[in-house]
Amino acid sequence: MHPEFFTIPFTTLTVKSYGLMMVIGFLCAVFLIRKLSKNITPDPQYIINAALYSLIAGVFGARLFYVVHYFDNFKGDLLSVFAIWQGGLELLGGVFSAITVIILYMRYHKLPIRQYLDILAVALMIALAFGRIGCFLNGCCYGKPTGTSWGIQFPYDSYAYRSQVFADPDRNRLEPQLKLPDDFFGYYDEAGNYYRGLKPYDKLTEQQKDQVDNGPYQCLPVHPTQLYSSLNAVVLCGVLWFFWHRYEGQNCKPKKYFAKPGCTFGFMFVVYGITRFFIEFIRDDNPYEFDGFTVSQNMAIGMIILGFALMVAFHLIEPKMRIRNTTKK
Repeated sequence: MHPEFFTIPFTTLTVKSYGLMMVIGFLCAVFLIRKLSKNITPDPQYIINAALYSLIAGVFGARLFYVVHYFDNFKGDLLSVFAIWQGGLELLGGVFSAITVIILYMRYHKLPIRQYLDILAVALMIALAFGRIGCFLNGCCYGKPTGTSWGIQFPYDSYAYRSQVFADPDRNRLEPQLKLPDDFFGYYDEAGNYYRGLKPYDKLTEQQKDQVDNGPYQCLPVHPTQLYSSLNAVVLCGVLWFFWHRYEGQNCKPKKYFAKPGCTFGFMFVVYGITRFFIEFIRDDNPYEFDGFTVSQNMAIGMIILGFALMVAFHLIEPKMRIRNTTKK
């Protein structure tokens, strides 16, 4: 786990692994969008501008979703809401806000929105793949304990470790999964304030450090759900590309269902919603809601319904602008 790659020289600011992976994913997505949209854009600069605006909106939306989701952490210090350099982003929030900005931008410049949204759907999966690697490096979005040979052990005081040593009523877990002796809890900080929580690693004795690093109090191996999600995004990128390619260049047969501009964008919500719904069963971070599903599973159900609705609508409604056919006769 590497939540921070390095500290910027002459400052106290650090480069967060999650944010860096988001930027790398964004750049890869822009490259793919430019390549796939070469037949429909009058000027590549439109793609660059839309991508930059979507990046800004994506960071804002990801932070907003995180703040809303974990608002209790910001009570009493509302200014920390803007301290994005301290970490705290939610990928789905960034995706939704970025899509909204791109739609508004395309509409303002009277560009073929449905065609761009289809290409965006393919590229988003590449961005998501890198984003989930960022989650893995950050230690968030962790999975449930597993006995499989590929289970991952996160370090002491990580998100996964804390989830195992404390009960979690929001996930119907009334007892800790990993029981620590009482002397692992309670400590004084530098100012002399006492805290009842888990001791920081540097306040453990040498024996305790050995026990949490190599002994019986190591983190239980968990499913690397972040890597599952990253691999899932790569696979979905390929699936969406083939789905989109059925009509790209207007070479599709008229009888093909859902082979019109915009359908790939709707299909993205369907396939991602389905896979996210089932991956959530082996994640161990999101709280359950009133219906027994997590907030992400409820969002996934909504995404599936929305995706089918968009596919039907885009199939029935003819686009105002068609992709230019560049096939040589």
